[in-house]
Amino acid sequence: MLFRNRFLLLLALAALLAFVSLSLQFFHLIPVSTAKNEVSSKSRKRIMPDPVTEPPVMDPVYEARLYCNIPSVAERSMEGHAPHHFKLVSVHVFIRHGDRYPLYAIPKTKRLEIDCTLVANRKPYHPKLEAFVSHMAKGSGASFESPLHSLPLYPSHLLCEMGELTQTGVVQHLQNGQLLRDIYLKKHKLLPTDWSADHLYLETTGKSRTLQSGLALLYGFLPDFDWKKVYFRHQPSALFCSGNCYCPMRNQYLEKEQRRQYLLRLKNSQLERTYGEMAKIVDIPTKQLRAANPIDSMLCHFCHNISFPCTGNGCIAMEHFKVIKTHQIEDERERREKKLYLGYALLGAHPILNQTISRMQRAVEGRKEEIFALYSAHDVTLSPILSALGLAEARFPRFAARLIFELWQDREKPSEHSVRILYNGVDVTFHTSFCQEHRKHSHKPMCPLENLVHFVKKDMFAALGSSGTNYYEACHKEGF
Repeated sequence: MLFRNRFLLLLALAALLAFVSLSLQFFHLIPVSTAKNEVSSKSRKRIMPDPVTEPPVMDPVYEARLYCNIPSVAERSMEGHAPHHFKLVSVHVFIRHGDRYPLYAIPKTKRLEIDCTLVANRKPYHPKLEAFVSHMAKGSGASFESPLHSLPLYPSHLLCEMGELTQTGVVQHLQNGQLLRDIYLKKHKLLPTDWSADHLYLETTGKSRTLQSGLALLYGFLPDFDWKKVYFRHQPSALFCSGNCYCPMRNQYLEKEQRRQYLLRLKNSQLERTYGEMAKIVDIPTKQLRAANPIDSMLCHFCHNISFPCTGNGCIAMEHFKVIKTHQIEDERERREKKLYLGYALLGAHPILNQTISRMQRAVEGRKEEIFALYSAHDVTLSPILSALGLAEARFPRFAARLIFELWQDREKPSEHSVRILYNGVDVTFHTSFCQEHRKHSHKPMCPLENLVHFVKKDMFAALGSSGTNYYEACHKEGF
């Protein structure tokens, strides 16, 4: 009897300990073993990590996925967030074109077969895709600044041409436009219901992919817009420098930066071996392969989930892609550290930033024209702007990247105006060089417009170490 009671007591105690242990694990008070490459019948089923969660160390495949920006679920964004007593006055949007066919081909490999027509039952899809095609078909007589009128308004080739926008690229910007519509028009009533051409400022480079990207975003933003109210201006320079493009000093910074890139590549023996292996596969000299910029084509394979090319000598592999992509990321890191690119960026971005603050200042004066500005551009447009603003940690512009400047008025103090800067939906205002210090001394959720104006008019030149006080003097400074 005594033995039986002791047995029952021990059994109850064991059950209690088991219950306590499981409870502690459930509430994460003690760790659960997650040893790699171990399989145990007692292990719990592991939950796959969220694919958008950033890995703890640099991962070239993860970075490439972010760059592709494949449309999926509606993204969360911080555009339009402000206290109730702030009124949205104007919005200035800079975009990179959407997904495109490569600009370069890998020599002696089969051409990528990607269909650049827009097909409703093919992924990625958007509810406004068919309506977009129909509306673009009605705009053949649209009046755009020359030479834009000669460009097609949407992609339509069964086999994509070099650099042509894909269906993915169109859908990316239809999503961008709809997101901005929900925030800026439906919530904040930025444009009046009877908006006119005067309320918009639209500008693009002379590439079909930038014009089409701008039109896709505009259609998502203003569905079935009146073609008579839309006028795209042509920008000959990817820097959007208009009549202020001649800048010898900027070119000197660029030459120094390109030299830095070259020296970094020479130090990377793994990169050189990779180029050598790939060159043997396609049977061309290594220098010729490097000049063909294979990463551009490889990224297209990656983003469209198409196997890398093969020849009779073998196949270009994911390991080759990882090495080149890793070098790109390391190059971006060194670029930030060396600061040569910053000099190029400050001079390269000044004209467009100066134009933007001028437009904001006119809005502050109460003028209602050009309160929504859209610049449809390239990675080489956004990248200098990001660097010039001091956003050192910003990733290289992905396909369909968007950089937005918002101008707000404080209704409680109507004379006070503030700005917010957002990159791909993330509020980066207080990461900019002109507003980092302001955050330390103020609890306000935005940055005073004066900070941005002072930065563009004076601080950008001071950051160059230039004695000049204007763009012309900084551009024509003697020596380096």
